[in-house]
Amino acid sequence: MPPPDLASRLRASQSRLRRTLGRPAVLSAMVRDANATLDPERVADVILARAAEWLQATAWFVLASEGVGEARVLSTRGGWRGADLAARVAAAWVIRNGAMLASGNIGADRRLVTAGSRRRPVSSRGALIAIPLVSRGRVFGAAVGLDRHPADKEPGLSRPVLRMVEGVLDPAMVALDNALRMARAEALSVTDDLTSLYNSRYLWQALRRETKRASRSGRPLSLLFIDLDGFKEINDHHGHLCGSKALVEAAEVIRASARETDMIARYGGDEFALLLPDTGSEGAIAVGERIRERVAAHTFLESDGLSIRLTASVGVATLPDVATSVEGLIRAADMAMYRVKGSGKNGIDAAT
Repeated sequence: MPPPDLASRLRASQSRLRRTLGRPAVLSAMVRDANATLDPERVADVILARAAEWLQATAWFVLASEGVGEARVLSTRGGWRGADLAARVAAAWVIRNGAMLASGNIGADRRLVTAGSRRRPVSSRGALIAIPLVSRGRVFGAAVGLDRHPADKEPGLSRPVLRMVEGVLDPAMVALDNALRMARAEALSVTDDLTSLYNSRYLWQALRRETKRASRSGRPLSLLFIDLDGFKEINDHHGHLCGSKALVEAAEVIRASARETDMIARYGGDEFALLLPDTGSEGAIAVGERIRERVAAHTFLESDGLSIRLTASVGVATLPDVATSVEGLIRAADMAMYRVKGSGKNGIDAAT
């Protein structure tokens, strides 16, 4: 006998929800767990655990709004290849429409298609339910349950059952919204408005932290300073708006050239900095040279009908080779960079 499909299991969930509402200790434990952390992913785990307990499905996802028409996965349980795409598209639909989404056959549901010109079903088969996560009257995310197999009937929740779900999850939803707001505020405080790289404030924090860690572990720590040669001419001849666009392009070139473990910051003006943990002088020079080459090869401001080339002067300093403090490391990298500027630009120099 085949197992009950998602629609059948959701209908059976009503009694479990009623039992939960009648057990204050269970609800208070969830409130305690949800408010015990400001980490959005850990709060999402609380929501996911409860949703999976009450509304059984093959896979569960908790997602939050991420920009226009996008949703970011915070927590997941179970799943298969392609399930995350279905969950993201369903969550985006819920956030956009402010309503629950239920589908007994994902492959035939026109609401669950990929974006772009080639709009295709997000999955060839399966059933899905996406429940809005609401706080302060705003839908900010979704809890999405999926099954591999289509349901005989649409796997929806009746309005009374949905109200029960929302009532049970309400404290955790408020906690998740608060955690997401806190994370966004913290990110903005250390992010450069123009390039979305870290700012100099965060660079100093990271330098202090990584310098202490390097001193304890005996591992090297390298710092790169990068200055864009000829950038002033863009501002002078094409205006500051073009200058700002060129900085954004330069930031993208640097980001694409760096390694996943490197920390990138806009230090100020047209200067950028890279912090390279566990990297000696030789490895840092290799990263710096790759950035220098790619900046020189990039054509800036093509979208504005211009064809501008810039180069980069790169200074490298490594702890403990040439410095033992944050200030000493910055000073050594800065001096190395200005040696390049003074000897023809478009090069790299390592402090010794």
